[in-house]
Amino acid sequence: MIHIASHSLVTTIQDLGRIGYQKYGINVSGAMDPLSLRAANLLVGNREDAGAIEMTLIGPDMTFEEDTLLSLTGADLSPNIHGIPVPMYRPVAVKAGTVLSFGRPRLGVRGYMAVAGGFDVPCVMGSQSSYARAGIGGFEGRPIRAGDSIPTGKPSEKVKKYMQNLLGKGKKFAWPSWFAGNFYMNEKSLREPVRYTEGLQYDSFTDKSHQLLEEGHFIVTANSDRMGYRLSGPKLGLTAPLEMISEMCALGTIQVPPEGNPIILMAEHQSCAGYPEIGQAALVDIGRIAQKGPKDTLCFKKISREEAEDEYIFMEKKMREIREGISYRTGWGE
Repeated sequence: MIHIASHSLVTTIQDLGRIGYQKYGINVSGAMDPLSLRAANLLVGNREDAGAIEMTLIGPDMTFEEDTLLSLTGADLSPNIHGIPVPMYRPVAVKAGTVLSFGRPRLGVRGYMAVAGGFDVPCVMGSQSSYARAGIGGFEGRPIRAGDSIPTGKPSEKVKKYMQNLLGKGKKFAWPSWFAGNFYMNEKSLREPVRYTEGLQYDSFTDKSHQLLEEGHFIVTANSDRMGYRLSGPKLGLTAPLEMISEMCALGTIQVPPEGNPIILMAEHQSCAGYPEIGQAALVDIGRIAQKGPKDTLCFKKISREEAEDEYIFMEKKMREIREGISYRTGWGE
C-alpha cells in the first residue's frame, strides 16, 4: 500500500493502454511516454505493460506502508527521500515508512514510478489505464489525490530477494551502482526535431505551409493535455477550402484547424477527427513530445515511412538491450 500525503498536478495510473475498443468510441489512453513506462516496469521485474504511476510536473509526497522496490523514469522531478536525491533509471529499495517526495522538474514534465508487483487496481476493458473524462480505470476512475491509499501487488520471490539484498541490515533505502541506459530522455534529444511522415491531406496544404512546418518553431500552449497538444506558431493553410467528413486518426496525428495552429493527438485522442491532417508524428518521438510542457518549443522534420519504420525497429532493439541488461544484473530473467 502507498499512502498519498500531498496534492500534485495530474497523477494517474497508466499502462500501455486500452486496445481494441476505439471502434466503440473508447480511446486507448495509456502512458503519454510509453518508453519511460516500459523501462520503469522492467527495472522492478514487472511486465512492460504493467500499470505505473504517471506524474505531470509536480509529484506527490508518498509513504510506503511496506518494504517496496520501485523505479523512477521519464522526467526528472527531483525525487528525494528525506532530502537525499534518489537516482533515476535503477531499482530503488525502500523500507516500510519511507517517504518519497518530489521537487521542481529539472528535465521533462512526465515522470513514472513503477513498483514491484504493480498496482492492485481493477482492469477495465483489459487495461488499468485511468481515463478521467469517462471515469474509468486507474484508481477509482480519477486522478490520484492527497489522502488516497493505493494498493500494490505482490512481487515475485526473486524480486523480493533482490530487494532484501539491496537493503541489507539497517538500511532505510538503497539502490545499486548500475543503471539502465536512457537513449532518448536527455537535454540533447529533447531539443531535436519531431520526425513526421506525410498525413492524409498533406498535398492539400500549400507549399508555404510545408516549408513552415519544416522550418518554423512552434510553442506548446497551456491548452495542451493528454488528449492533444495545441501549438502556436506559423499559421498553416490549405490550397483551397476543403469539405471533410470525419475520418480515422491515430496517436501522433498532426491536425490543422481553420485558424492554422496544429494539434498533435496524444494518448487520449478521439477515434475520429474532422480537421485536415498534414502529418503523422513518428511513433518513436511520441514520448519526446509528451515530455514538453507549456511554453516549450517544438520543431519538425519530415521523413519517409520507411525511415519511420527503421527508427521504430532501432527503438525496439534498444529496449531489448535494456531488458537483457537488467536481466543480467538482477537474474530475474534466468
